[in-house]
Amino acid sequence: MKEELIKKAYEIAKERYATIGVDTDKAIEILEKTPISLHCWQADDVVGFERNEALSGGIQTTGNYPGRARNIDELRQDIKEVKSLLAGTFRLNLHETYGEFDGKFVDRDEVEVKHFQGWMDWAKDNGLKLDFNSTSFSHPKSGYLTLSNPDKSIRDFWIEHTKRCRHIADAMGKAQKDPCIMNIWIHDGLKDLTVERKRYRDILKESLDDILSEKLPHMKPCLEAKLFGIGMESYTVGSHDFYAGYCAKNNVMYTLDTGHYEQTENVSDMVASLLVFVPELMLHVSRPVRWDSDHVTIMNDQTLDLFKELVRANALNRAHIGLDYFDASINRIGAYIIGTRATQKCLLSALLEPLKTLRKYEDKGQWFERLALLEEAKTLPFGAVYDYFNLKNDVPVGEEFIPSIEEYEKNVTSKRG
Repeated sequence: MKEELIKKAYEIAKERYATIGVDTDKAIEILEKTPISLHCWQADDVVGFERNEALSGGIQTTGNYPGRARNIDELRQDIKEVKSLLAGTFRLNLHETYGEFDGKFVDRDEVEVKHFQGWMDWAKDNGLKLDFNSTSFSHPKSGYLTLSNPDKSIRDFWIEHTKRCRHIADAMGKAQKDPCIMNIWIHDGLKDLTVERKRYRDILKESLDDILSEKLPHMKPCLEAKLFGIGMESYTVGSHDFYAGYCAKNNVMYTLDTGHYEQTENVSDMVASLLVFVPELMLHVSRPVRWDSDHVTIMNDQTLDLFKELVRANALNRAHIGLDYFDASINRIGAYIIGTRATQKCLLSALLEPLKTLRKYEDKGQWFERLALLEEAKTLPFGAVYDYFNLKNDVPVGEEFIPSIEEYEKNVTSKRG
């Protein structure tokens, strides 16, 4: 009965959207094919498998909900469970600290492709492609400054680390026959006022020039800005202004993390400007709450506006979508599903906008008509389209994923101790 209701609701929604020139089947097809990169660190609270180093560098995970993945096997088990409950196309985003080190300590400037061969094999077997991140936080040499450190020995350590990560990403891209997107985010900054703003940025520029000088055909680097970090509230070297300028000048992909800007800023406003000057965007979809940038993504105005701007700019082919949050206060698998579904809903909502008509109104200066249609589109039967997308792909519809996650917790994560 529920399946019939979902199908009937979709047929009604399909007809309703057709009256304003929107093809719901086409929107679903695009949603199915648009990859979302799942972030491995939600499953284990950004601990990784390098060693038990306390989180540092402006990173902090709050909460102690039971069931954290404690090793690679458990993390992979959780990712497979997440994937089984979601429709669409997915990638997996790894940090360098998630390598297979076989119980041996491998320092960050010694990491090699072989430490991620197991991930490449596993991803292929499970229909996933990989993205990658260098990891500058949670290390004895992290301190306040890494790639921008005036101390050459510290700086060279992190340059070597980042170069090696690029080679790992290149190997991943070659193996999966699709470029691996490698994100470079560093926490560098200071808690209080500094008189050396430009000096540290000059050093960072030189470090990045060195790191990116080698051409690697199977990976794409991207640079991520940060407004602040815990303990680095007054100054971050890699600010939005710095990276926007660097990426524009050097034709490098820019990473927009929706949790890394002032709460009153709407990150969607940056999309159209950046796309004029940078080749592509990487999106790290998150949700800021006060001073915390990493709450589970929900379908809020900021995320909706972000995806609407991408679709309106015809830029889905120039944007890579990934999730980036770590909530240890609720069921971690549930956090994955909520955030991914919210991201999908926002993208679908954007794909269902009557853009052809809206553009016609705008071109003719019909401001009343444009605003009226934008408002009316908000209450069209979008939910029926998303329900059908899930039904069509044989995954839980609506709230049906809740008992599935509760069952997984009962049988798997609750037994982890």
